[in-house]
Amino acid sequence: MSQEILLKISNIDVFHGTFQALWDISLEVRKDEMLALIGANTAGKSTLLDTISGLLHPTKGKMEFEGKDITHLEAYEIVELGITQIPEGRGIFPEMSVIDNIIIGSYGRRARQKKAENLKRVFQHFPILEKRKKQTAKTLSGGEQQMLVIARGLMADPKLMLLDEMSLGLAPIVINELFKAMKEIRETGITIMFVEQNVRRTLQEADRAYILETGRVTLSGTAAQLKEEEGVKKAYFGI
Repeated sequence: MSQEILLKISNIDVFHGTFQALWDISLEVRKDEMLALIGANTAGKSTLLDTISGLLHPTKGKMEFEGKDITHLEAYEIVELGITQIPEGRGIFPEMSVIDNIIIGSYGRRARQKKAENLKRVFQHFPILEKRKKQTAKTLSGGEQQMLVIARGLMADPKLMLLDEMSLGLAPIVINELFKAMKEIRETGITIMFVEQNVRRTLQEADRAYILETGRVTLSGTAAQLKEEEGVKKAYFGI
């Protein structure tokens, strides 16, 4: 894992209308790592991913990606820089074919130039999608649909991939396949930041993690360090 900082967030506040969802958030994402966000529902994890993606904008603070200020950029500009979000809930185009669902991820200028190369990588990570490429997306299983939206995200040629609740509602054997794919994707040079409800599994897979509570970062460290924190044991492991 590199010590090079890919994304730096400094003291941001974020609102949903008049409701403040994030308070003075600061964190760093290092190149080539798997970084986790841990916290209960409504802790602000998805809001933070949406803010990094440009779907929401901070009212205070600063976000920098590869040294460039992205605080007030729009979502399409942030995708073009190399940040892709895989949102919770999959969001496939059910009546379109699998291959068309995948290809639509390469709409950006930079991604279009590498479409053939990225499609080859997608099928290396998820060979089942190549077998199913002519089917309509709605005929895929839940796990295959999750692979499909990750594949669509990879077609955007990301440097940083944001994953929100990838394993939600999936069987353990499918979750294992997805995490195996995530490790393979990380090994190709794509940094991963993910939100996951299963804290034990999260700390098993992540290099580092930040814990959010009611919109604030309350703890951070390596996965090994957080496993041994008394507060984490009590709150998430019942120890």
